[in-house]
Amino acid sequence: MVRLLAPRLAYFAGVARTEHVTRAAQEMDVPQSTLSRAMVRLEQDLGVDLFARRGRTVSLTPAGRTFLTSVERALAEIERAADEVRADADPTAGKVAFGFLHTMGAETVPGLLHAFRADHPRVRFSLVQNYGEAMLEGLRAGELDLCLTSPVPDAPDLVARRLDEQKLRLVVPADHRLAARRRVRLAEAADEAFVTLEPGYGLRRITDDLCTEAGFRPRVAFEGEEAETLRGLVAAGLGVALLPPPAVARPGVVELTVTAPRAAREIGVAWLEGRPDTPPVAAFKKFLLSRRGNLLPS
Repeated sequence: MVRLLAPRLAYFAGVARTEHVTRAAQEMDVPQSTLSRAMVRLEQDLGVDLFARRGRTVSLTPAGRTFLTSVERALAEIERAADEVRADADPTAGKVAFGFLHTMGAETVPGLLHAFRADHPRVRFSLVQNYGEAMLEGLRAGELDLCLTSPVPDAPDLVARRLDEQKLRLVVPADHRLAARRRVRLAEAADEAFVTLEPGYGLRRITDDLCTEAGFRPRVAFEGEEAETLRGLVAAGLGVALLPPPAVARPGVVELTVTAPRAAREIGVAWLEGRPDTPPVAAFKKFLLSRRGNLLPS
């Protein structure tokens, strides 16, 4: 029924508004015969008389008035949706749905947006902070245009580009036995309790892989969803953690360089293969790719 009715709804609203077939045809720039046939077919499909006819002049029946109320609402919603998608695709003032890791929200992403908007001051952003797998699902669902994530995904339905590398540090309490050191081998923490992100987070997978490479399986005491919460747990003496550098130094912890194995994570940008970019998304994608090797604050 929707397929039958939808093409004729605007015609119906135009005739109802003018109460004159010829005038409505002129306003909508369609042949009068086309409009007349459309109204007859609409009534046949509904099985209801919508108009009382007097030559070219028409008036709505009670059923027509009821139908018009809903039709006008539907047409207004379609117009609103059309305006919204046109606005989002506007080259100078459109919208980018951009996802990024929690650990990049304090410093990296604000700096990127500030630099991008120097040349694109009116582009709008819908920002989503999440862990990597959730953002990739957001790309697939059409909820995100681009995301910064780690590890860099390798999936046939996605396109991903490596942008930078971020060193990870072993974070220990200030009174820890290793706190006086500047460098440490990860194997030296094999007997420690670890505080980590929950399974499914990219940094958790990297932590597990690095510990395996160092010859042990981490004994996980606490799992969380945010890196700075983990730092707080470390400061409270509840374990050690492998984390990227903080935006602001936190008291109560010491951050050690890991010499072996090489502790780092790759940061990349990803998007859905084959999805056309709107002009603002294309501009921001080009900007991010131009920051390869210079994505992270120095």
